[in-house]
Amino acid sequence: MVEMIKKYKIGKRRFGVVNWVGAWTLYKKEVLRFLIVWIQTIFSPLVSSLLFLMVLSLAIGSDRGNVLGVPFITFLAPGLIAMQVIQQSFSHSSSTFMIGKIQGNIVDLLYAPLSATEITISISLASATRSFMIAIVSIITFYLIIDIQIKYFLLLFLFTFLTSFILGNIGIISGLWAEKFDHQATITNFVIIPLSFLSGTFYSIEILPDFLKKISELNPFFYMIDGFRFCFLGQSDGSIKTGIIYLLILSILSWLAAYILFKRGYKIKS
Repeated sequence: MVEMIKKYKIGKRRFGVVNWVGAWTLYKKEVLRFLIVWIQTIFSPLVSSLLFLMVLSLAIGSDRGNVLGVPFITFLAPGLIAMQVIQQSFSHSSSTFMIGKIQGNIVDLLYAPLSATEITISISLASATRSFMIAIVSIITFYLIIDIQIKYFLLLFLFTFLTSFILGNIGIISGLWAEKFDHQATITNFVIIPLSFLSGTFYSIEILPDFLKKISELNPFFYMIDGFRFCFLGQSDGSIKTGIIYLLILSILSWLAAYILFKRGYKIKS
């Protein structure tokens, strides 16, 4: 038997505990991906929110009061912004993996000198960045149209970040699971949109029967939208402390799920 000589050796990681340069590069690449088509990714959600605001205020009446003690249009605006934050953060991270799988360049992530932690966090933070940009543009636009003002800046930052980070992680999970855009559309149309619509975006859950109210309080999207709205109105349907704790736990669990699935190469490694 001829002894085989090992010509190749597995190299050692030379980036320290965290590959900061690689993680920053991936994050910047993801941000540039949506900035290149900024009309579609930043201003299209704003137009959708404005259309909802216009149609509902005309149909129901912009001067309708007694919705958490403020006019209906003032109550509605923060919920519409939060709804776009939810939907667009999910859309960004899920499309990253779907496009990569369909075009075949998902190998760029698999073979990059980046850990599963660095990849999942970078993509989720890019989703959060897109959501923050949408929120800022929407708030400025709505401020010029209706009477809204931010009362709790730090809470607004916290709820926006937790919301977008959670949905970014869920988007990663969905992108790994989906094999074609039809599967992705199924998650969007039958999970994300219904849960965001039925979470108090257009109404206060106080008007619901007790049974439906308790179900709504189990919906994490309710705490996302309710907390976001509280930062503007100073009034909420649910407990803000409970919402923060709930979303903090969910952000950790959602990231762990995304990390484990990507680490195992779920549906992206043969």
